[in-house]
Amino acid sequence: MNSMSPIADLDLRRASLCQLLHWLAVGRVQPQALTDVYQQAIERIDPQLHAYVDQRSGLLQDQAELAERRRRDGVIGRLDGIPIALKDNFDIAGWPTRVGLPGRSKPVREDAHVVARLRASGAVLLGKTNMDEGALGAVTDNPHFGATHNPYRHGYTAGGSSGGAAAAVAAGLAAAAVGSDSLGSIRIPASYCGVYALKPTHGEISARGLVPAARRLDAVGLLARSADDLTVLLQVLAGYDADDARSRRRRVAFAPPDWEPGNLRTGLIPDLATVGVQPEVIEVFEAALAKLPHALGDRRTVDFADWDFARTRRAGLLLMEAEMLGTFAVDLADAGRPVSERFRRLLGYAAGKSAADYAVADRVLDAATLKMRRLFAQVDVLVLPTTPQGAFPLDGPVPDSQADLTSFASLAGCPAVSLPMGMLPNGMPVGLQLVGARGSDLRLLELAAVCAATLDADPVYPAIA
Repeated sequence: MNSMSPIADLDLRRASLCQLLHWLAVGRVQPQALTDVYQQAIERIDPQLHAYVDQRSGLLQDQAELAERRRRDGVIGRLDGIPIALKDNFDIAGWPTRVGLPGRSKPVREDAHVVARLRASGAVLLGKTNMDEGALGAVTDNPHFGATHNPYRHGYTAGGSSGGAAAAVAAGLAAAAVGSDSLGSIRIPASYCGVYALKPTHGEISARGLVPAARRLDAVGLLARSADDLTVLLQVLAGYDADDARSRRRRVAFAPPDWEPGNLRTGLIPDLATVGVQPEVIEVFEAALAKLPHALGDRRTVDFADWDFARTRRAGLLLMEAEMLGTFAVDLADAGRPVSERFRRLLGYAAGKSAADYAVADRVLDAATLKMRRLFAQVDVLVLPTTPQGAFPLDGPVPDSQADLTSFASLAGCPAVSLPMGMLPNGMPVGLQLVGARGSDLRLLELAAVCAATLDADPVYPAIA
């Protein structure tokens, strides 16, 4: 095959973002042709998968044509021509931001900060992806817009609340996606769908224009098919935003990782079964650790006996539910387009709590920060499964523990990466989670890339041909 021979549509859909950037740069594919491949795949596959809730093909062509013109003129952005999906809780000017709710049909006026950054980088915005109602859930079985199915098994959850975004990336219906993560909403679907995810340090990427779940927890999250892709996205989207009260101003610029190979201090929780991790997940996790003797260096058992994972998750949920009472007050009062009884019940739980109850939950954030400081004085990285279980049937019971292992990084404001670590006995993927100290995002991504290369555990992309 010569260097300029056509690339098969399937190969374009399974390629990483970095590979697509290379092919675009050398002219192996043009932005319009690449956009067409993804749009045709969406039209053919998404009626069964239901990853998207809003798509506008005419605007797609306009974006692709502009990207093609910029490449001809030689003035291009970092992501010029790359097809990217967005979760439907980010504002795109001229589009409604539905947040998985039935009554939000009015177009918004301004782009979210990350949308403006994506546009400036030349990305092609494919559309908005399905999510849990109000971002309160981890299943993406939306009563108003339908369920998103796991690309690896129809009838199984894709996770949530960024389930549509993760399913789109795994199924080759987007090269990458941007979602949100408050207690694990990026990492949980990444684990279930077998893709890579980053929840950055809190405030590293501006959340302006993201409909809040809980502002002290909300993080813009990234989904892709490789760790290197996440690094590119982070470098495009990160940066201080004076109009976001929680935006993080770094004292120093991002620097290359400085961990010494073989000297990495890795923290491991001694008994995962005691924190509710299912035996089949533990088996895959231990097999992954056995393949990483050098990448994970000096392994140390860390004491989490003083940390109640379930209590952390419940505290985070109360903070979310309490804030949502204000965020969604108009939606709750809309009798003509009512929210689901489940959503009303969950927020009603917060309405029945006192200010003292909220204060107790809020103190868990401080406890998480102190725990994080003590932890990362002893180790460089905490390694654990992303989720206690794999994806489960949409028509079955929903485990309460889905966010137990992801909530610590959220409440502590830490960065966390999820990468595929292998397949469960039922053939479904499950993720490995790396958690680091605040500001260690690039270190984690480099470590994730090293681990991924050694594990070679990526599911086949696209999951649906």
